[in-house]
Amino acid sequence: MRAAEKISAELRWYREFNPFVLIMTEGFSVFTIKIWIHLMGKYQFMQVDAFTNAPLGGNPCAVLFDTENMGDDKMLAIAREMNLSETSFVRASDIADFGARYFTPASEIPLAGHPTIATVLALVESGRVRLTGEITEITLELKAGVIPVEIRSINNNVNRIVMSQLKPDFLSSYDADIVLPIFGLTRNDKIPDVPIQTVSTGTPQLMIPLRSLESLARAQMEFNAYNRFVRETDFSSPHLFCIQGATPEGDTYARHLSPPPDIYEDPFTGSATGGMGAYLWKYGLIENPRFTAQQGHWLDRPGQAEVEVVGPPENIETVKVGGEAVLILKGEFTL
Repeated sequence: MRAAEKISAELRWYREFNPFVLIMTEGFSVFTIKIWIHLMGKYQFMQVDAFTNAPLGGNPCAVLFDTENMGDDKMLAIAREMNLSETSFVRASDIADFGARYFTPASEIPLAGHPTIATVLALVESGRVRLTGEITEITLELKAGVIPVEIRSINNNVNRIVMSQLKPDFLSSYDADIVLPIFGLTRNDKIPDVPIQTVSTGTPQLMIPLRSLESLARAQMEFNAYNRFVRETDFSSPHLFCIQGATPEGDTYARHLSPPPDIYEDPFTGSATGGMGAYLWKYGLIENPRFTAQQGHWLDRPGQAEVEVVGPPENIETVKVGGEAVLILKGEFTL
């Protein structure tokens, strides 16, 4: 979208959203309007359910617009107020089409999947991104770096949003006899002959491969043991998974657990799904680099992503993670 078109779309959205803005800002530029609104402590936002085509499924994410002047402390406080897995803060970027920063209730994370899917849908719904055909390509500047995103549409309606994550890094491995008891599991619950290992496609997460849905269902984090263990590790959170779907459509099912103040169990974790895809392909646990990942069904928030691992197992280039999303709420923060 050309700069003039982007400004026009933003201005139209601001004015349609709030008639008071229309009355008070007629004749002013969108830049001036943004300053005026932010001096009043107001930020437009949307809430989007990602990795689902049904409202109240998948993983919810709040997306705030025009947050260039918002400090880290305020972003973290808003993330705690929203009390979702992540909250996205959209801003201008000098090196990409848009910038975004993602915060959990505990801290900032460098790259995340469901906030990316949610942010891009919110950019379309707010008029900041215009669809240009069956595939619209944009770039997002995240803390981890710039990533490309494809917006796939049918009849000018968003059908699927696909992010390309960073080249995977395979980092530290950990002793199963130390890790598994933290989740109430034993070595018999783990897939044999593969490591428990940190993998990062932008955010480092611990991959814990389990034999079955039954083992996965029994996993429960012991917070004190986990907090003692995680102090000297290289990952942000653990991703437990098995090579079975919750429904016949799925090839994998996962649970992503965290201690307070984060959400205990994430309904769908797109970045960890990318790391999981890289792990499965590298260690020969899947025959096809394209598969369907499921998560959240046991929370009554079913989510699903299509995953494509690009490159041979010994030299994976990227992992593409795509899914649907639904706008469920839009409003205004008054701070």
